[in-house]
Amino acid sequence: MSDDRTSVLGFALPVADAVLEPVALDASQVVAGTPEVSELVLSESADGRVVRGIWQITPGTVTDTEADELFVVLSGRATIAFGDGTTLDVGPGDVALLSAGAKTTWTIHETLRKVYQATV
Repeated sequence: MSDDRTSVLGFALPVADAVLEPVALDASQVVAGTPEVSELVLSESADGRVVRGIWQITPGTVTDTEADELFVVLSGRATIAFGDGTTLDVGPGDVALLSAGAKTTWTIHETLRKVYQATV
């Protein structure tokens, strides 16, 4: 963020209108399509382990190794498939919890925007 929000006691931000910055997506993670990722980090712990922010990805399919993460989907839809065959379908208003180390494949059906807290 351009200003230091970690020095204030709190703040509010209209999430749907937040301007996100492009984030490079490792080409080895892309399974299908040409997904693009963008993000706005809202806060980060002093040790860098806990990150809170807004994240977005356009349609396509990507793989990931998850952090310990809690997120709420604001818009869009995706299917998250785990290595054991379990799947989660997420959409607007859904809250999800991912465990650190989980191997996932995300199929993004509609551009997905989420608010998250991740511990790495």
